[in-house]
Amino acid sequence: MSDQTIQNFENLAPSGGQKFAQRVLPFAGLALVLVLIPMMGPSRTMYSLMNAMGINIVFALSYNMLLGRGGLLSFGHAVYFGLGGYAAVHAMGWIEDAAYGDGGFWAGYPVFFLPIIGFAGGALAGAIIGWPSCRRAGTPFAMISLGVAELIAAAGFMFGSIFGGEEGISGDRMNGPEMFGLSLGPINEVYWFIAFWTLVGAVGTYAFTRTPLGKMSEATRDNPERVEFVGYDPQRVRYLVFIFAGGFAGLAGGMAAVNYEIFTPEALSLAPSGMVLLMAYIGGIRYFAGPILGAIVLTYMQSMMSDYSEAWLLYLGILFMAVVMFAPGGLAGIVAGLFNGLRSADRGEHIGKWLVYGLGCVLLLIGVIVLVEVGVNWSNGYGHSFEPFGLHLSTGSVLTWALIILPIVAGAGILRHAHIRNKEGHA
Repeated sequence: MSDQTIQNFENLAPSGGQKFAQRVLPFAGLALVLVLIPMMGPSRTMYSLMNAMGINIVFALSYNMLLGRGGLLSFGHAVYFGLGGYAAVHAMGWIEDAAYGDGGFWAGYPVFFLPIIGFAGGALAGAIIGWPSCRRAGTPFAMISLGVAELIAAAGFMFGSIFGGEEGISGDRMNGPEMFGLSLGPINEVYWFIAFWTLVGAVGTYAFTRTPLGKMSEATRDNPERVEFVGYDPQRVRYLVFIFAGGFAGLAGGMAAVNYEIFTPEALSLAPSGMVLLMAYIGGIRYFAGPILGAIVLTYMQSMMSDYSEAWLLYLGILFMAVVMFAPGGLAGIVAGLFNGLRSADRGEHIGKWLVYGLGCVLLLIGVIVLVEVGVNWSNGYGHSFEPFGLHLSTGSVLTWALIILPIVAGAGILRHAHIRNKEGHA
């Protein structure tokens, strides 16, 4: 390779400032946000919500190591989250026994570091289950993951000594030596525990994407034949990525074990596996920050929106369909598009286009919300009316159907017209 060629490659590489802005600054910002949240005086409810978000962020990032980076669609990723959590909650019990017994190794092990046990449990499960699973990719891999999820979930109710049956396994997080002056009793102290391991999980999963194995997993996703041609085994690459993804899922499970102090076989079921898939895809599997956004939005919907509407799962399904059909880049793709548009020279044109799309989406959303809420109230026997902002919207009211039909038709028309004009502009 000539000196000129080497110099050309060096010119293409990002500068030190660009590396800092892309790799260090976002995590510094995340750490700053995590530090500032307690200064705002959040309530116990908000602390609980933030803790759940932190757990789901690490869980979603671990899943995206498979789907976004490795191209492996898994329907059973909760298995590694659950097994890592069970390993941590069992270790929590051993710490308690050692504290009131004869001591030993577990008497000196801090509960603060139980996520490491969860990581080891998830990685071990990934190493065992991934050995046969990763021999296939694509649809066969997805079907194998579904079968494994069903097997492990069924075993959770069968082997009571390990999984505790329907009641699960519980523990006490206030045993063992304290770390950083945290007893982990009050929920505000648990927040610092979750914040620390959320940052560790985010940095760890990002660091993995920068390793040769992380880069090779993306190459295996895009073209496994070429990877094999240059001397690497795609099956081994998938297997190693699978182990690390299981480990970080187990890390999230260890965080959940300390936060909730209980683990049940429900954590191994298809429901959390489906939820983490939605988190990753709605957030945007093409972007590292995508699963973080997806975890925040879906955790909020699950924890808070369910208090206002019984149809929150229906709204979640509509959101997922909209992302799949119209925004394959997910929420992170939308944010990146807005940011790039504001930086471009023709930002005025972009802002005008966004306002039109936003108006269409708002109108469409108004019609859908009125239709869903009126229908839910009627079908559940709560009465024939929906009363937002003091309006009395009954099933037989002309106003109700006007607020359903007119916004949906107008919103769909605006979006279609904007889409046609956008295509003509790019033609």
